[in-house]
Amino acid sequence: MYPSLRHFINFLESKNQLIRIQDPIRAELEITEITDRVTKAGGPALLFENVIKVDGQKSQFPLLINSYGTWQRMAWALGVEDVEQIAREIDEVIKTQPPSGLLDKLRMIPKLAKLGSYLPKTVSKGACQQVVQAPVDLSILPYLKCWPQDGGPYITFPVVITKDPDTGIRNVGTYRMQVFDKQTTGMHWQIHKGGAKHFQRYRELRQKIPVAVVLGGDPTYGYAATAPLPDNVDEMILAGFIRKQGVEMVRCKTIDLEVPADADFILEGYVDPMEPLVQEGPFGDHTGYYSLADNYPLFHVTAITHRKDAIYPTTIVGPPLQEDGFIGKASERIFLPLIKTTFPEIRDMNLPIEACFHNLAIVSIKKQYPGHAKKMMHSFWGMGQLMFSKCIIVVDDDVNVQDLREVTWRVANNIDPRRDITFAEGPLDALDHSADQFAYGSKMGIDATTKWKEEGFPREWPPLIKMTEDVKRKIDTIWKQLGIHV
Repeated sequence: MYPSLRHFINFLESKNQLIRIQDPIRAELEITEITDRVTKAGGPALLFENVIKVDGQKSQFPLLINSYGTWQRMAWALGVEDVEQIAREIDEVIKTQPPSGLLDKLRMIPKLAKLGSYLPKTVSKGACQQVVQAPVDLSILPYLKCWPQDGGPYITFPVVITKDPDTGIRNVGTYRMQVFDKQTTGMHWQIHKGGAKHFQRYRELRQKIPVAVVLGGDPTYGYAATAPLPDNVDEMILAGFIRKQGVEMVRCKTIDLEVPADADFILEGYVDPMEPLVQEGPFGDHTGYYSLADNYPLFHVTAITHRKDAIYPTTIVGPPLQEDGFIGKASERIFLPLIKTTFPEIRDMNLPIEACFHNLAIVSIKKQYPGHAKKMMHSFWGMGQLMFSKCIIVVDDDVNVQDLREVTWRVANNIDPRRDITFAEGPLDALDHSADQFAYGSKMGIDATTKWKEEGFPREWPPLIKMTEDVKRKIDTIWKQLGIHV
């Protein structure tokens, strides 16, 4: 865990993975252009210490970007050397067997106590409230205008907290916020997301929605807000599990919500679901295209608090590769063990960054019966955020789905398009611009597994070309003396 965002920055600097930029750089377009080049080149995190805000004034706060922008930095942000370590820890938890006797029950006590320590805990004060700004003025933040046709400046990496009015369970999500003036922003609650569900419920109750926006703090918060957790699961519990310590939460000043005490900035406020929606956008999105202007709720800011040494964390999205790609790949690896509890036939899964995750899923399975691949496709289309998968490719368990060259070879050679391509219809990501209708369209599944006679394949399937193990071992022993350097 990191006691603050500044501790994470110092850690990255100690690893030569952060550059401090002291030249005056504009938050309008210029930071995006620099970051886009650096991220695509696999470069370091960037701390801009002399930001010229969109209003032309110098920011009093430095700006951090690209902090998750490599696979290694993504792991460090979560407090590990390898993201797979978290997946293994989750696998260990879910495979824990119920205690069968007194001795087993006694052995479970330390593990249960350890898990209990990861739950959020309320504290009386926090660094996030060291400064209470008055009057409320969002223009103190060095938010970006990222791309030329954006509808305005945006807060691009907010951790947005709401609470279910019936259960009291917290929802934590990341929803972009277009800044309209000093006290209001848009709230991009997409139709399928937890925030939108809370909006609908509060509208039924005809009540205002308390909303808290967290910026900064331990980098696990930013990740947890993006994680594909089931409804009614508090993302702060996941953050506590990852950081191996429960998140300390402090009560807001003007609304009935709690926020991480170590955050850099807190924006407190409300959304009134009885108000007319406001036009938000366009916005240069993670698909690499602009999402068009549409109507979304209006967020009213009632208080801004921050640390004395606050740092503004942000990100950009756009044509891949971007920083959000590594955040998405982390979820792919971390949540694979949970998916396997429902589908134990799965061996591995790849959601390529280049396909923006929801456009392509490649899955390897241990095929066990005729039609197994098609069953897998329809299962994914009915499972959480995987329902947005526009194309699903299913391959055999001996295919390395992380190697796109191998996947291309095996898929191109294993399919008869008329027989092996399945089409379906259903929900799509709200940002998908290619469908005829908003958030609804067609999906394609490709069965690239070995075909069985029971599936109606009339011929013998040929064997895969493989060298014998004894020849490979012999060549291994003489390789160095051959003088071949490849």
